[in-house]
Amino acid sequence: MTEQAITLPPYRKVSFPSAAMNAEWREDGTIIVSPVTSLEAFVPSISSGLQRRAAHEPERMFLAQRKGLDRQWQFKTNADIKRETDAVAQWLLNLSIEGQRPMLILSANSIEHAVMRFGAMSAGVPICPVSVNYARIKGSYERLRHVVELIRPAVVFADDTAFYKDALESIDFADALIVTQHPESLSVPAVSYEAVLSTPVQAGLDDHIKALDPDAPAAYMLTSGSTGKPKAVIQTQRMMATNIQQALQVMREANGWADLVLDWMPWSHVAGTSNLLGTLMGGGSFYIDDGKPLPGLFEESIRNLKEIPVRYFSNVPAGYAMLADALERDDDLRRIFFSQLRLFLYGGAGLSQPLYDRLQRMAIESTGERIFFTTGYGATETTSGSMSIYYHSEEVGIGLPLPGTTVKLVPYGDRYEVRMKGDVVTPGYLNMPEKNAEIFDDEGFYKLGDAARFIDPDNLQRGFAFAGRLAEEFKLDTGTWVSGGVVRAEALKALDPLAREALVCGERRAYIALLIWPSEATIGDIPAFVRERLRSYNATHGQKSMRIERVMFLSEPPSVDAHEVSEKGSINQLLALQRRAADVERLYADHPDDSVIVI
Repeated sequence: MTEQAITLPPYRKVSFPSAAMNAEWREDGTIIVSPVTSLEAFVPSISSGLQRRAAHEPERMFLAQRKGLDRQWQFKTNADIKRETDAVAQWLLNLSIEGQRPMLILSANSIEHAVMRFGAMSAGVPICPVSVNYARIKGSYERLRHVVELIRPAVVFADDTAFYKDALESIDFADALIVTQHPESLSVPAVSYEAVLSTPVQAGLDDHIKALDPDAPAAYMLTSGSTGKPKAVIQTQRMMATNIQQALQVMREANGWADLVLDWMPWSHVAGTSNLLGTLMGGGSFYIDDGKPLPGLFEESIRNLKEIPVRYFSNVPAGYAMLADALERDDDLRRIFFSQLRLFLYGGAGLSQPLYDRLQRMAIESTGERIFFTTGYGATETTSGSMSIYYHSEEVGIGLPLPGTTVKLVPYGDRYEVRMKGDVVTPGYLNMPEKNAEIFDDEGFYKLGDAARFIDPDNLQRGFAFAGRLAEEFKLDTGTWVSGGVVRAEALKALDPLAREALVCGERRAYIALLIWPSEATIGDIPAFVRERLRSYNATHGQKSMRIERVMFLSEPPSVDAHEVSEKGSINQLLALQRRAADVERLYADHPDDSVIVI
C-alpha cells in the first residue's frame, strides 16, 4: 500500500495462481474482462460436502461454540452434524412442503442454526436467514413482517426462545410451523428443537441428497434494504459451491478454510455465510465467535483470538481498528495472533493507511514478515465476493474477477459501471418479476449498481478501484453530481484516527458537509485538527463534487434498532440521514451553532 514497500520485509508466504486476464475492448468503450485460468472441476452441491466430510473424517471437529454459564467450548464433529442435519432433513421431508416455501431462520450464529440450515438444504427446502436486528424492537417488526409476507415460510426456526418470544407471538406466520428451544414458554403452537432432532431417518435420505437439483433455490438471502425494503435474492447450491470453489482455488491454503477458522460475521449476510460454507467445503474447523466489533462485545473476540491461532482473519475496518488497539496493549495476544497468520481480509469499507501501517508494524515486530491484505468485491446477488486481489499488490482496490466470472465495464463518465456474469450470479429476486426484468442487460450481465476505475489505465493486471455506489450519488443545487461513497472513504482517510464513520450530506444543497461519529482517539483541539486535515484535503480535492465545507460530530451512536447500522457494521446512509434530518438542518443553518465546524 506504500511506495516504500520494496524496502520493507517480505510478506509471509502465500501462493496464488495466475491472475492473467483476457480483455475485449469494444468500439463503444465497453470492456469485457475474464480470467485466462478456468475454474477447476468441482461438485456443485453444498450438501454433498457434509456427506464427504462425515464419510472421510467422522471424528474431526467441525463446529464449536461457547455455551453455558461457564462459557466453555462445546464441540460437534462431522459425524455429529451429519446425524443431526439428517434428522432435520427427514423431518422436513415428512412435512411434504410444496411450492419451494422456505424455512425462515431467526437466529444468531449458533450450532443449532447451522444444523437447521444444512438440514433444510439437504431436504431441498430453501432457507431464509434473517438479521437478529429485525426482532429487536418490540411491537414493530416492520421488516420482519415484510419478509414473512414476501417469502411465506413453511417453517420458522427461532433458536433463542426468550429473545424472540415477543416477535413469535406478535407476527402472523399463517400456517408455518415454529421450531424453537423452549416451545412451552410461548403462547402460540411450536415444536421443540430436540423433537426435530429425534426424527428417525429413512434409508433413502442419502440418495435424496445426491439427487438434489443444484439449480433449484437453496436460499433466499436478504438485501440490506438500504434503498427500500429488503429483497429476497435467490441463491442456488450451484452458486454457493461455485463461489467457494473460486475462493479455494485462488487463495489456496492462505484462506485457512482447511484449518481453524474463528469468525463472527452473521450468517444472515453473505460474508458470514461464505466463511461458514468455505470451512465446510475446505474441511476445516469453525469456531463461532460470539463477539462483535462493538464496545463491550469485542472483548469476547479478543478472548477467543488468544486461544485460537488462526491462519486467516476477516473483519470490517472498524473491527481492525479495535484489534490494533488490543494488539498494542497485549503482548500475549500479539504473539499468538501473528503466530500462524497468513492472510488479512477486509470488507465493507476501505482500510486507512495509518491503520494498515500499525498492523504491519506489529506483524513485522512479531514475525519479521508482513501479512498479505486482500479484499473482495461482490454482492448478495453474486453470492458473495466474485472479484478479489489474488496477486501481489501494494494497492487498495477491488481486484480482478475470479475464475468463472466475467466482468463487463460500461463507460460511465470518467468511470465504468460494473456488471457481471457467471454461475455465481442470481437468477433473480423472489416474487419480483418486474424488478428481475431491470437487473440484467441484453447480454445477461447483472448490473451491480457500482462504479469502478482502473488503478492503472495502461495496465489492466493491476486491477480496479471502487469508484462509488450509484445509488449513493446525489446532486448539489448546482447540478453537480457527488459520489457519496467516494467522498465518505476519502474523508475518513483524511480524518483518521478521529472519525469512525461519516454521513455525507449535500443533496440539493450548495456544498458537501459531514455528520461524523467519532472514534475513541484522543485529540487535543478537535476543531483545529478537523480544520487542518480538511483544508489539506480540500487543497487536493478542490472540485465541488469532493470539497467539504462543514462538519458536525454526532453524540448518539448509530442505532441498530432503527436499522442505521447492519450486523456487519456498515452504515445505511439513506436511513441514517432521514432519521437525523434535524442534525442535517443544524449543519446547514445560515448561522450555525458552536457544534458545527466550518472549514
